[in-house]
Amino acid sequence: MSDDGRSAITIIAMLGSVFSPYYARARARGAADPLMHCAMNVALYGPRADRWALTERPRGAVFQAPRSLAIGPSVMEWSGGELRVAFDEVTAPVPSRLAGTVRLRPSAPEPAALGARAGVALDRWGRHRWSPLAPIARAEVELAHPSLRFSGSAYLDTNAGDEPLERAFDRWTWSRALGSDGIALTYDVRRRDGTRVLLSPAFDAGGGARELPPLAPRPLGDTRWGMAREIAADPGSSPRLLRTYEDTPFYARSLAAATFAGKPATVVHEALSLDRFASPWVQFLLPFRMRRAR
Repeated sequence: MSDDGRSAITIIAMLGSVFSPYYARARARGAADPLMHCAMNVALYGPRADRWALTERPRGAVFQAPRSLAIGPSVMEWSGGELRVAFDEVTAPVPSRLAGTVRLRPSAPEPAALGARAGVALDRWGRHRWSPLAPIARAEVELAHPSLRFSGSAYLDTNAGDEPLERAFDRWTWSRALGSDGIALTYDVRRRDGTRVLLSPAFDAGGGARELPPLAPRPLGDTRWGMAREIAADPGSSPRLLRTYEDTPFYARSLAAATFAGKPATVVHEALSLDRFASPWVQFLLPFRMRRAR
């Protein structure tokens, strides 16, 4: 997110695009190759226009190395203590070019050291894992299409799983709260077996772990599609919705203001309903927001 709060970008490399209807159909037929359903998702939010690119590509368009990953024309690579992402994608549903470079530099210098925090299980059996690799970072964004430059706070994590998300979870919310003295992450997961877990790691400005008092789910208001949004924040507090970045039948990405340990923070928030995602009507709509290369 830019320091002035006017622009933001999200980039997700997907090896096995978890929200792909084509991948879901392949799994329904039997064993499916996740590398036949890969994508570099790029979402840009700015004062002039928002843009969304998600093109699913087969394994022939994917190259993996210990410090780099290429999916089609877009590449992620660790070099010189920073993650460099160069992308050149086509937006959907209205085609336009979305191309540029993002350089992310973590507060801790070595990605290997950051990886020591990896492997938080979201389910009982460890089939779904979350790793906040660089909870505090800075990013420089330089876009050619559209022409735009900004810098600001950044974040890097990974998710990995051994089964479809909808088998293990009903829904979840995730957030990254940026305050004056560090950040707080929350993962509020509701599992299929009826249990619920709230993860809330916090980090000071230098990247060191710190303690937060207990948090509680607080309402943020329903989306236009009628999906509930909650933020794990101070008990009794009243978070405020500042902007909705993405509003879909099963997923929402938002910007909010909330308090953590009595201190105000700006929060990037995500809400996901796996029940809705798995429904036939949502599966029917999904291809309108993505492209598929052959």
